[in-house]
Amino acid sequence: MEPEDQPNVPSTQLDATQSALPVTEEAAADDALAAFPTLTEAAMPPTPQGPPEPGSLPWFFMGANGLRAGWSIAIFIPIMLIVSSIVAATLYFAHLIGLHSDHVSPRGTFFDKLILLAGLAGAAAIVALIEGRKRNLLEYNLIGPNRVRHFVVGTLAGFAALSALVGTLKAGGWLTIASSGLATPQLLKYALVWGATMLIVGFHEEGLFRCYLQATWTRGINLWWALGIEAILCGCLLVFTKGNGVWGVYLLVLLGLAPCLWLALQKAESAGFWLAAWVTSTLFGAIHTGNNGENWIGIFAAAAIGFVFVASVRLTGSAWWAIGFHAAWDWAETYFFGTADSGMQAQGSFMISKPTGNTFWSGGADGPEGSVLVLAIILLTLLGMVLAYGWQRTAPEQQATA
Repeated sequence: MEPEDQPNVPSTQLDATQSALPVTEEAAADDALAAFPTLTEAAMPPTPQGPPEPGSLPWFFMGANGLRAGWSIAIFIPIMLIVSSIVAATLYFAHLIGLHSDHVSPRGTFFDKLILLAGLAGAAAIVALIEGRKRNLLEYNLIGPNRVRHFVVGTLAGFAALSALVGTLKAGGWLTIASSGLATPQLLKYALVWGATMLIVGFHEEGLFRCYLQATWTRGINLWWALGIEAILCGCLLVFTKGNGVWGVYLLVLLGLAPCLWLALQKAESAGFWLAAWVTSTLFGAIHTGNNGENWIGIFAAAAIGFVFVASVRLTGSAWWAIGFHAAWDWAETYFFGTADSGMQAQGSFMISKPTGNTFWSGGADGPEGSVLVLAIILLTLLGMVLAYGWQRTAPEQQATA
């Protein structure tokens, strides 16, 4: 059968019928949007502005990532010195420190390093505000996965690495170890005080070189700036520093030149990170030339372990492994084994160690860090870290290239 013809219905009746039907959500939304006037271009939200126009005054100070790295560091250094001076004056008037620091006693070293750490933290916080970014101190290479675990593993690795070095020196006849003879209560007191002191040392030196400087230079350094900084550094050492192992700094500068040049020419995504690593590592070695009793091996070792610490930032995603390693290494060297460190023998150690024989192997007044064997320990530490974590791109580099 064919369908029946539908009767003709007037249009007015159809409109009334449709208005009685329930309104769907899409139709209601369309009606609501139609009720508002069309937004004009003037009423649209402003689009984000790009980097300043090249050659303009804002461009001179601001780049694609905000305040340029060079200006950030130029502001950071004087603020750090000012804050450190204020903290030192406060401690002096509180009769907690004297006019001259005692770098051998745990008390003198504790307050000396505390002043430096306070200056670093205060300056980094102020510069972060000046840069106009909503950031905190943890964003300087202190944010990453498994921070507590990396800190604990780094601490264990630092103690194990220094113990391996001391054990090798002892087995080779280049080190003698004897008990300090202190009573147990004194040993426990010194263990805690030196532990707190070396933890502050780890936070200060890693916070300065592997956190603030590394993170800042990563986002704003290129090959020419890196070459210029290295040339100025070597020139200053040549003119103002006599002896104290400056050839260790020159050696690391030469070793890093070819890889950094290759990365820059290849325009590798990681070039900024490794150029910054080259600069911060040589600076870390250079600051140790002011210590007494240093030799070129000890200075080169300081610069080389600085590079290993930078590599740990890449491998683990933060500087926590390096902080733990640094603190544990210094604690084992200063307190547990009581070895010489840059010509100084600390007070209140668990054991007392003395170098013997050829200084090329024993390290002499520089201690285990001045022995050629330390270079093998540093290399093994780097290889072990790569095997444990894998050579992969991690958070700090991703943040720098975002």
